[in-house]
Amino acid sequence: MTAGLSGGKNMKWRFLAVAFAALCVPGSALLAQERAAEPAKPVRPVTITSQKITANVASSDQALLNADKDMDNWLLYGRTYDNQRFSPLTAIDKGNVNKLSLVTMIHTGIVNSFEATPIVVDGIMYVAAPFDRVQAYDAATGALKWSYTPVLGYTDNCCGPQTRGVAVAYGKVFVAQLDGHVVALDATTGEVAWKSVIADTIPAPTHYYAFTMAPQVYDGMVIVGNSGAEYPTRGFVEALDARTGKLVWRFHTTAAPNQPGGDTWSDDSWKYGGSSVWNTPAVDPRNGLILFATGNPNPDYWGENRKGDNAYTDSIVAIHAKDGTIAWWNQQVPHDLWDYDCPSPVVLFDYKDEKGNVIPAAAEAGKLGNVFIVNRLTGKLIHKSEPFVKQDKEMFVIPSDKPFSRYPGINGGNLWSPASYSPLTQHFYTMGVNQAFAVTAFPFPKYVPGKPTVGQQVGGTQKALNSAEFPVDGTLSAIDVATGKISWQYKASLPMYGGVLTTASNLLFAGEMNGDFDAFDAETGQKLWKQNLGIGVCTPPVTYRVKGVQYVAVGAAGCARSNGLIKDTSKAQFSDVIAIYALPQD
Repeated sequence: MTAGLSGGKNMKWRFLAVAFAALCVPGSALLAQERAAEPAKPVRPVTITSQKITANVASSDQALLNADKDMDNWLLYGRTYDNQRFSPLTAIDKGNVNKLSLVTMIHTGIVNSFEATPIVVDGIMYVAAPFDRVQAYDAATGALKWSYTPVLGYTDNCCGPQTRGVAVAYGKVFVAQLDGHVVALDATTGEVAWKSVIADTIPAPTHYYAFTMAPQVYDGMVIVGNSGAEYPTRGFVEALDARTGKLVWRFHTTAAPNQPGGDTWSDDSWKYGGSSVWNTPAVDPRNGLILFATGNPNPDYWGENRKGDNAYTDSIVAIHAKDGTIAWWNQQVPHDLWDYDCPSPVVLFDYKDEKGNVIPAAAEAGKLGNVFIVNRLTGKLIHKSEPFVKQDKEMFVIPSDKPFSRYPGINGGNLWSPASYSPLTQHFYTMGVNQAFAVTAFPFPKYVPGKPTVGQQVGGTQKALNSAEFPVDGTLSAIDVATGKISWQYKASLPMYGGVLTTASNLLFAGEMNGDFDAFDAETGQKLWKQNLGIGVCTPPVTYRVKGVQYVAVGAAGCARSNGLIKDTSKAQFSDVIAIYALPQD
């Protein structure tokens, strides 16, 4: 499935910013005179500044490298370059978490499923709402500082207007937009500093490509990966110069004939083989590596036109940060015919094995329903964990025109939800979805460059099965990284999306589709606290400090892909809330 999130494959969100002037017949002097005589119409600015930010929000490379020691901020998508989503804060602990109370609710004004991780720098919270609307708030009071509302150009992105967030560094806020632009905003005012040139940064045909991930920032670069695996695209991760938006390097996520793995594609299918990148890469600065996970090949369910294993699809991939060349890859599903993407962020950690050796590891929990733990220097598989969701014995039946049913389905496993790793417990915590789908496939013509295509090139269908016959629920699992075994598992009444946060007080925070925001004991899985926010909580939570007070923030805006699962149809499907919590202050 494409890296664009959450929405059915039949959903198309098309963003058209082409003015009617493009349809006018050129050369009409009369029309030109009439237009010249018209008074200028007011145009709403893309950025509205309510209050210029005076805080020190210009995070440097050194500050980002030392983010693990920063007790106040949440500087990067995964808090640190390793994507662990582990916080050293301990003011909120097992003994007082039941006193956690709501401080304020931010209303972004954009009613749709909210999937972005807030970034917090020196008391300022930066968020990206659907349709790439970027906003800056006071992280303690929720007061709006500025708002950026882009005019989005056209793209053929398949699956919804969600974005997973922004990156903040060098005094700028970086957003990778649905229309293929990467934009840098002044972090203090929200004004546009630069906007990438699509012709120089997006392969042709450009309208098949989009961005939904939160960018990564590292060593003066803005690193992004594309959506669009349901179209004849060739996936990529690329680095832009953070000062100018110019292309520095690009790595393609399908292997060409002259690359390692190039013999795993038949004919020229690698040129249009999909393999988009759903989520923000991790960075290993010590070893100069960028690590990420890749999506399905194209077409999804029909593989006759792309015979072979199809490297580097459905893989954990490591590339060299300096030039974007391949270091290694570990493929989870060779020649994927079932849409078993690797959609969640790669997480880096070191752990001790049974002999006391320190193992440099990388892990990812994808739609397949296992956590794959590999050596991050070599890519060698260490553990394939126990399944954290239901897996049918016949889940790898070759799709045909005769539908077959299977767990996990198109939603996973784990969909896009970022996991967390706690160095205190040496456990990897991931969400899961138990939802069965019926799969079919049909012959799909080989793509011919320049020939018009109709719709998405998936070569089949997946249909959700009746929940009375095939139960639907969710899981939250704690997996011992030294063994790959599940230590505890929480069963939710509905699928779990959004993401996990752990802290040094051995707390774990996560949201549920039923509206609950929960705190668990990370060691035992016991639920210690919950509050129902009235709508699905399917957003990664974060924690930070402002003036010595620890806060926890989470989006409560409903859950994409919840249609038919929420039985109370009187409730709204989506909202626009970010809830901020803290302990009562004396």
